[in-house]
Amino acid sequence: MVGQVKLAIFASGTGTNFQALHDAVLQRQLPAEIVRLVVDKADAGALHLAKLFGVPAMVIRYADYDSKSLAELAIIKQLHEDEVDGILLAGYMRILTPTLTAAFPGRIVNLHPAMLPKFPGRQSILDAYEAGVTETGVTVHFVDDGIDTGQVIAQQSVPRLPQDTLADLEARIHKVEHVLYPDTLEHLLKEGVFSK
Repeated sequence: MVGQVKLAIFASGTGTNFQALHDAVLQRQLPAEIVRLVVDKADAGALHLAKLFGVPAMVIRYADYDSKSLAELAIIKQLHEDEVDGILLAGYMRILTPTLTAAFPGRIVNLHPAMLPKFPGRQSILDAYEAGVTETGVTVHFVDDGIDTGQVIAQQSVPRLPQDTLADLEARIHKVEHVLYPDTLEHLLKEGVFSK
């Protein structure tokens, strides 16, 4: 569609948030088009979903490049060819360098399974669980050059019940993610955040 915001999704795992975002686009909650999936693992489950959805996918093998920045330049080249307006990180387990963040300033959004600034990093659900908290949550935030330090856009708390296993807590967090991320992006799109 003419004037439609074009988004790229970055994922490393099964792609459940990719699925939630794709569903939100199909249901017209998100007035946008997902034009590219970027994954850093050739066996990422998200690739199967991309094929199912007809979304072009790029597998970036960081080991094939002399530096992380060079790998990101290859990603940027592809995204520019796709005319991407913004990037949505959905379980992408890599820290972005200034090479990529500078190419899309203020137009990269991440979903984090904790109430930032608490429990940043890769194992946030496990960290919260092992800390014995009674409440954790989900954060949607802009990506900057730090590790989960960008401006918070939205948060929702998630209780940890006394009988919870780690899997119980993970499932409850993911359920919140699949609603909070599309809802937050809906507001960002209305505000024109991804407009160049």
